[in-house]
Amino acid sequence: MTDYTQVATPERCYADFCLIPVGTGNTSVAEEVAEVQRLLRASGLTYTMHSAGTTVEGSWDEVFKVIGQAHSLVHSRGVVRVQSSMRVGTRTDKNQTAKDKVKRVEDILGKQS
Repeated sequence: MTDYTQVATPERCYADFCLIPVGTGNTSVAEEVAEVQRLLRASGLTYTMHSAGTTVEGSWDEVFKVIGQAHSLVHSRGVVRVQSSMRVGTRTDKNQTAKDKVKRVEDILGKQS
């Protein structure tokens, strides 16, 4: 029988997440996004903001901690409901960053020019 309490989390991961403040009465979320970006900068993790969210990279525990902190930070601004949608990726065959993934596709596109 497997002792599931001893199953480790992956060493590294990346999470693409979109944090959504709900019920603010304002269609703009730019102030909340800016505050989350400040948090990510202070975290020391590698991250990339894009038009529909942010990709953050690090250990499983670091990544999920900072996403939880982002929720708490937005709540502390008076937002009573926060939702995040996310995709999380891990791999064990090689170390690959989000930047590496983008570069790989850009290299393929460059060969077609």
